[in-house]
Amino acid sequence: MELRQIQYFIEVAKREHMTDAADALHVAQSAVSRQIVNLETELGVNLFIREGRNIRLTHIGQMFLKKMEQAMDVIEQAKREIEENLDPKKGTVRIGFPSSLSAYLLPSVVSAFRKDYPDVNFQLHQGAYYYLIDSVIRGDIDMALLGPVPKEDHRVKSEILFLENLVALLPSNHPLAKRKSISLDDLRNDAFILSPQGYILRDLVVNACKQHGFEPQVGFEGMDIDAIKGLVSAGLGVTLLPEITLIDSLPRATAKVEIDEPRVTRTVGVIIPKDRALMPTELIFYKFIRAFFDRLSGYQ
Repeated sequence: MELRQIQYFIEVAKREHMTDAADALHVAQSAVSRQIVNLETELGVNLFIREGRNIRLTHIGQMFLKKMEQAMDVIEQAKREIEENLDPKKGTVRIGFPSSLSAYLLPSVVSAFRKDYPDVNFQLHQGAYYYLIDSVIRGDIDMALLGPVPKEDHRVKSEILFLENLVALLPSNHPLAKRKSISLDDLRNDAFILSPQGYILRDLVVNACKQHGFEPQVGFEGMDIDAIKGLVSAGLGVTLLPEITLIDSLPRATAKVEIDEPRVTRTVGVIIPKDRALMPTELIFYKFIRAFFDRLSGYQ
């Protein structure tokens, strides 16, 4: 069994079409077909069911695909480890982040890091909170910036970088829009614009309101931070957002107002896997992040 055969098999299995797979691999279709036939002959089983121009995996083919994808992941990991041990300053960092940290925090950290390590590459993966945690555990990525930092999940190692306030975002014509600060109770009768059920930011806001004696009336839902901002800008309700999401990006026709009673906060930090070591380049970046925010807290 050759590595090339495995690569061809995986591509054909994903596309279920010989010609499309050949185009993606930049080789002739006959070369792909020949390698697949050779692989099936060597294994003594049919991996595909042929249906005219289209093909699909047999039951055994599905099992084989799963194992071969795992094998290719191990091979790629080994290649990365060798390359990065030879020169960690030219490796790759695979990092995930939620939308609430995408506009300011992540670009600031990456920009500062690349001043010292200009040849490091980044694979950036944006996703929802629990998806990012699962991605780190599965090994799809090796670290993630998150807010809040998970406390109960023992499958990851969590590092708090700083504590952040949530602030109220109000339409500019709201009666409280010109106030410097308000109480959370002042918004008791307003319609809230929140993330959908299951999103961590929604949980933060709902729990804060409940602790203050009321449950927020949810008028609209937004799938991401920009959608929530847009709905507030349209005058459809109020919301609470992490303050970092409003740096340099306050939407038109809105006002940012601090909440002083009670203070609503979230931790922001980084998670890494607990059961496997970081790659050399990622370890450099991880240490850099911790030092970066240590310096910032020292200035405050």
